[in-house]
Amino acid sequence: DTDALYKALAKGWIAGAGLDVFDPEPVPAGHPVLGLDNVVVLPHIGSASNRSRREMHLLAARNLLAGLNGERLEACANPEVYESLGI
Repeated sequence: DTDALYKALAKGWIAGAGLDVFDPEPVPAGHPVLGLDNVVVLPHIGSASNRSRREMHLLAARNLLAGLNGERLEACANPEVYESLGI
């Protein structure tokens, strides 16, 4: 909730924030959170390391193989789907 975060940052309830995503996404142009001195905004690069990218590729490959074999995926966002698939 970007509005609630802005309020907390502006009032000093939170000392600072580094933001890679927003709610809502994208953050509306001119949103006051973008003008705060205690906020650093990054363009979706929170996962931009060699290790994290390698792990994402490996996870995608494992999930592809699991799906092809009728198995459950790692870190499934909606595991209730398995019931309807009988997995």
